[in-house]
Amino acid sequence: MSTPGNNSQNYYVTTFYQFKNLPDPNQVKSDLEQKAVDLNVKGLIIIGTEGFNATVSCSTLLGFESFKNFIRDYFTIPELFFKDSISQKSPFRRFKVKIREEIVTLGTPELVPNNKENHHLSPAEWNKVLKEENDFLLIDTRNWYETKIGTFKGAVNPGIDKFTEFPEYVEKHSIPKDKKMLIFCTGGIRCEKGILELQRQGFENVFQLNGGIINYIKEYPNDQFEGECFVFDHRVALDQDLAPTEKYGLCPHCGQPSSVEIECKRCDTHELICEDCAHLEWKKDTCSKNCAYQYELHPESKAPRQIRPFEVERQREVALMNPSPL
Repeated sequence: MSTPGNNSQNYYVTTFYQFKNLPDPNQVKSDLEQKAVDLNVKGLIIIGTEGFNATVSCSTLLGFESFKNFIRDYFTIPELFFKDSISQKSPFRRFKVKIREEIVTLGTPELVPNNKENHHLSPAEWNKVLKEENDFLLIDTRNWYETKIGTFKGAVNPGIDKFTEFPEYVEKHSIPKDKKMLIFCTGGIRCEKGILELQRQGFENVFQLNGGIINYIKEYPNDQFEGECFVFDHRVALDQDLAPTEKYGLCPHCGQPSSVEIECKRCDTHELICEDCAHLEWKKDTCSKNCAYQYELHPESKAPRQIRPFEVERQREVALMNPSPL
């Protein structure tokens, strides 16, 4: 894993998942929370009786590698696949473990992958199909707003708001059962369950991208994937070098990826809002839901710039790294 320059704080980030029977998720939650405190790890881990799905970060390489080793040992999975990257922006403010019925919600808890190869294509095999074959259907299984900032060339966007809508999308579009289908997602876990749903519907000639977009970009940057890859943390998206985006933010009004620059007419804050909100009269000139509400009520009034939670956290981190002399 390459390391950026030493003039700024680095955060070591990894995403990983495994379908594995966990009889006592509450005990797992407690153990993970304690280890995260010990190693100053932040992030989100979703656990359930079917396994775990995680993205975590640490500001030290020692803590980062120690946590990964803990995960391997705790779950007795020495070969667990970690997708690592480095960020100069803190992806998370805190550590959370959430217990859910499904670790990726498709609405089909009875469908649990067995972790054996199920028509997985490596990035190299995926590239070969995209470049050398013509008769296949390439489907982006992510939510519609994720696809707006980047996807594979020629991919079909189902336009779904959430993954639970994917089975119905396939059912309604009368795709021939023998059609060769390629499906992909951010890190691979959606496709692990998505391919089971497709096979249940009678599709057998269907393949999934192993490790998802993140694994593909690591091996083939600036190739068949165009744009950037949306992620559900403070990095917002990853560019073709797997570095945090410098182009997009999260729209303060709706949470979509945003790139339209504005100066808030209520508090003069420089902000990025999305293209959709930029066309709405009561949102297009404000930096937050509160400013939008107050500006609509009192357009002549001003307010001081708002300090965001992540700015407070960053100030604390800087203070800890650079203590004042006695």
